[in-house]
Amino acid sequence: MDGDGQASGPSVWPTVMATFVVAALVVSLLSLGVVVDKTQGGSGAGATAAPAAESPGFDFAAQPSDGFQARDARAPEPTTQAPPEVHKVTFDIVEKRIEIAPGVSQLMWTYNGEVPGPTLRGKVGDRFEVTLVNHGSMSHSIDFHASEVAPNVTMRMIAPKQTLVYEFEATHAGIYLYHCGTPPIVQHMAMGMYGAVIVDPPHLPAVDDEFVLVQSELYRETDPSQPVGYDEIVADRSDGVAFNGYVNQYAEQPIRVQPDRKIRVWVVNAGPSGIASFHVIGAIFDTVYKEGEYVLRPGRDRGGSQALDLMPAQGGFVEFTLAVPGKYPFISHRIADASRGAAGEFAARAAATNAGG
Repeated sequence: MDGDGQASGPSVWPTVMATFVVAALVVSLLSLGVVVDKTQGGSGAGATAAPAAESPGFDFAAQPSDGFQARDARAPEPTTQAPPEVHKVTFDIVEKRIEIAPGVSQLMWTYNGEVPGPTLRGKVGDRFEVTLVNHGSMSHSIDFHASEVAPNVTMRMIAPKQTLVYEFEATHAGIYLYHCGTPPIVQHMAMGMYGAVIVDPPHLPAVDDEFVLVQSELYRETDPSQPVGYDEIVADRSDGVAFNGYVNQYAEQPIRVQPDRKIRVWVVNAGPSGIASFHVIGAIFDTVYKEGEYVLRPGRDRGGSQALDLMPAQGGFVEFTLAVPGKYPFISHRIADASRGAAGEFAARAAATNAGG
């Protein structure tokens, strides 16, 4: 030993470090082998089990087919007739394959051949007379959340080729879900049987542009001519999320508006299971109406809102202006859902440019 207590011979640290590095390398290689083997369906060295079958899913980077036209998101015009106005409509139940994502068609159960079904609109005090005609291969029904009726009478199931007249008075304002109530309800909803009814709040001010967005989960089956599997729906393993029944359709074909104009967007969350958080990037909501009540209204001392949160079967609207020309994405701020199809865009252009397309 030296006088300062340190060893006078060669240091042992290089040998120790070299041994440590070799040991770490061996452990890393063994770990990598296990990881690689797991990606091939095994649970350890030498495993030969085949990987589990996967859902066909959606290709969210794919482009719609030529001739694709996004669903018109404009809200029905508000009625001006004094209540009680009677709204008579027919809903034909049709089971058909429709396109729900680029390159993806799926058997869907529909009202009037579209997903979601038609948006209805009226005022408090109006009456709705909906004639339901079942052209399908099984029993179906309809449940209007805007109604106060005896479910066992008015929401009853009807067999193929049967007709039901569903009448109700709109007694409360809001945007309401309607859907098929035939068991299993979750499957009939996941297969496309839902839509929205707007009952205008009294003295609802006019705006420059009004739109309706129905958020929902979408499923596809390996054989698209067959109904979506019940187990997948109950387990909430959806393949995508969409506004108005088609993933990313308003990202591919943005909704055109003009800057510095008042916009109202009605939103209803059809689910059947997921939550919604509607957000417009680059905008602040000055008005929020949720589940029959104003949560926020414009005012000098009032703040702004960034998202409209909705549980399944809840609805409301937001109002805002887009300050300058540009592209304003809108999404569900449940970001996983935005990445799975719940995304679109408002394209704000000056009037002369917008008129030219």
